[in-house]
Amino acid sequence: MQRLEEVMGDMISIKRPDGGMSKAYLAEPKAGNCAPGIVVIQEWWGLNDQIRRVADKLAAAGFRALVPDLYRGELALEANEAEHLMTSLDFGDAAGQEIRGAVQYLKGSGSTRVGVTGFCMGGALTLLSAVFVPESDANATWYGYPPLEYVDASKIKAPLLGHWGTRDQVFPVSGVDALEAKLREANVDFEFHRYDAKHAFANEEADLKNFPPLGYNPDAAELAWKRTLAFFEKHLQ
Repeated sequence: MQRLEEVMGDMISIKRPDGGMSKAYLAEPKAGNCAPGIVVIQEWWGLNDQIRRVADKLAAAGFRALVPDLYRGELALEANEAEHLMTSLDFGDAAGQEIRGAVQYLKGSGSTRVGVTGFCMGGALTLLSAVFVPESDANATWYGYPPLEYVDASKIKAPLLGHWGTRDQVFPVSGVDALEAKLREANVDFEFHRYDAKHAFANEEADLKNFPPLGYNPDAAELAWKRTLAFFEKHLQ
């Protein structure tokens, strides 16, 4: 386990809807704070270098990218550490306070439209945010979903994009099928894509984690990123 300050420099403070404060990493594009925003939600490892690079990639594409520090300074290096941190996280608080606060921060500091995207655990939180963060204008989830009883599809008003691995053992594709049925019944504007890939297929460090269910797939990652950037350009620009 590591502390965030051991591996990271400047962070900003953002206000939660309940008045509390939290930390986040902000990557600004060349256009500055008038650009559309995207809140990026970490995998179960925490706000590490890899997820910061995701924010930097979005900033290079013209978006303001803000990554809330959901673990409040803790970083996991091993899967057992990540599982401990994830199971200790209050998902309702993370979606309704941390992520919503991040969306509100971006809108209150210049961005007219703001989306949410997340990976693994962050993908599940992205779906919860689609339900509980009405200020979000578009949401893109990567290979992660919460227990489906917590997804009130009737409350999802913003467009939704999803990327899923057909060989995912962490979030099986059968759950994606069930989620898709719920969304279709509620007439949600959604677009799901399935890839011949394992879990975390877009994480370039997945194969270094010594956790067999994970597997980086550069071809699937490239295609999913093209679709994601096109999705956010359509709905946020």
